[in-house]
Amino acid sequence: MSFETIPRDLKHLRACLLCSLVKTLEQFELEGCDNCHEVLQMKGNKDMVYDCTSSSFDGVISMMSPEDSWVGKWQRLGSSKPGVYAVSVTGRLPQGIVRELSSRRVVYKSRDTSSKT
Repeated sequence: MSFETIPRDLKHLRACLLCSLVKTLEQFELEGCDNCHEVLQMKGNKDMVYDCTSSSFDGVISMMSPEDSWVGKWQRLGSSKPGVYAVSVTGRLPQGIVRELSSRRVVYKSRDTSSKT
């Protein structure tokens, strides 16, 4: 990520519901999710971007070396790409996507800490 990719308007940021990576709507649509591109396939699919990301999230963590960061381990981001991540993301993936992830043996654990469910 370079300075040119940092959004000027923070209102349009979204966080991936699977890994909590934070990007703009346009970045998710153009590039997909850096961590989840193989399983969520958001690149070029605006409907998937809306289904698999949330504009409601709390806190951000910037990490250059997630595998060496204790915060990265605490947030379950140790194997993620460097970037900006939300501490908590409000919302859940749709059930159909959760079933698809399960069939691919991808474990989905909600990053929504606003409720105990």
